[in-house]
Amino acid sequence: MEALYVILSIVTIIWITNLALVKNKNLPPTPFPCIPIIGHLYLVKSPLYRALGKLSNRHGPMLMLWFGSRRALLVSSPEAVEECLTTNDVTFANRPHLLAGKHLGYGYTTLSWSSYGDHWRNLRRIASLELLSAHRLQTLNSIRAEEVRLLAKKVYLRAVTDEMVEMKSMFFELMLNVMMMMIAGKRYYGDQEVDVEAARRFKEIVMETFVLMETTNVSDYLPWWKWLGGRELEKRMVALRGKRDGFMQGLLEEHRNEKKLVVLTTEGGCTETAIKEMEQKNLIEVLLKLQETEPEYYKDEVIKGLMQVLLSAGTDTSSGTMEWMLSLLLNNPEALKKAQDEIDDYVGEDRLVNESDLANLPYLRSIINETMRMYPPGPLVFHESSKDCIVGGYHIPSGTMLLMNLWALQNDSKNWENPKKFQPERFLGLEGSRDGYKLMPFGSGRRRCPAENLAMRMIGLALGTLIQCFEWERPSEERIDMTEGKGLTMPKAKPLVAKCQPRRKMAKLLSQM
Repeated sequence: MEALYVILSIVTIIWITNLALVKNKNLPPTPFPCIPIIGHLYLVKSPLYRALGKLSNRHGPMLMLWFGSRRALLVSSPEAVEECLTTNDVTFANRPHLLAGKHLGYGYTTLSWSSYGDHWRNLRRIASLELLSAHRLQTLNSIRAEEVRLLAKKVYLRAVTDEMVEMKSMFFELMLNVMMMMIAGKRYYGDQEVDVEAARRFKEIVMETFVLMETTNVSDYLPWWKWLGGRELEKRMVALRGKRDGFMQGLLEEHRNEKKLVVLTTEGGCTETAIKEMEQKNLIEVLLKLQETEPEYYKDEVIKGLMQVLLSAGTDTSSGTMEWMLSLLLNNPEALKKAQDEIDDYVGEDRLVNESDLANLPYLRSIINETMRMYPPGPLVFHESSKDCIVGGYHIPSGTMLLMNLWALQNDSKNWENPKKFQPERFLGLEGSRDGYKLMPFGSGRRRCPAENLAMRMIGLALGTLIQCFEWERPSEERIDMTEGKGLTMPKAKPLVAKCQPRRKMAKLLSQM
């Protein structure tokens, strides 16, 4: 017990000394009280973006917080965010070193967790050129179209037998198929489900990942906490790391074995099929080819890290946005009808919506923007400063964690009229700019999400198809529950269940799928 008192006394002295050293610097305001040792950790509650939003409402849009021994700059205004991501973009291009990055980010080496530098730029380049560029997206357009067609078929078959359809799993399976086809060249769900067990494992991994990353790890802010028994969360991260690593390694080995088979069967001359497959390589094939030329850099850990970031983020964020969007439309049937009329007028009833139609469906795009304004897929964004800088006239020391509360910014009455009201019309005529830094669901600056184009295409194509093909209603007169659940990507607490019937004018097309 005496040892504990000694540790606490030393920590308190260090904490007070740190405050004394910075008190004369022009730092942003700090909310009172800032309790010795823990600082503002007592304010951390789930969901964190809402707790921090309330704090900003009381004390202002730019605050300096102390989470134990870690300094954090909280910003929630367009002006402050813009200054952080333009004037100080390079300075704030790093990620904070949290335990999640150590255990789930292969030692801070993945695209999400790597510090800004040559390694990060190379990962970003590979992801952009080989998977997310306009050219690659166009090349892989048929994959997305086929997966959305399969989604419509599944919903149709469920609707004609049981009007109630659980949509959360439908959207997740859609996005998992799309991302797996682009990254690994295989699907888990379809007319004949290939590997149900692997699909179940991956879904559990993704859900657990985002829940653990949203959970506050006290040891990130009070390093001595783990020596007092606070290791439970870290143990769960280590266990999850093993599951994730095993899953990704399995995908790599599959491709290595398939490659050996292709070499054996095409030795002496490539078949037409083999040539076509080489022209449409998936991401794993590209990375394994790079590994042959630069084995010291493209180690399995680097490849698996890039795969897991793209698979996890690409699956959960887009499927979550689709679920929120359909939930909002069910609670606002007049907006659903307007979107349906727009699609009917432009596309008609002889074919399904395709990606090239989206540019001519402004109301549908406005619904997507309004959904992401109210329920951003990444409500709280973490960066870290690599050197001292000035933001809003305040001095920001090197090593300060930057917390950009996008949820608070996008739901603030100072930035948006009636922010709690679902009003897609507010985005008509604002295409391209998204009204400056008032709306930034994909982030901004160097760390901006590289998959924005893919996400917008998939959300528009999937929801456009479902709106075009089916009549949607709530299961009862009660409004859809819009409570937010736990998780880094703002999931719905209750999975969406909707009442669905094929539209008469689309029945023939649907029956032929």
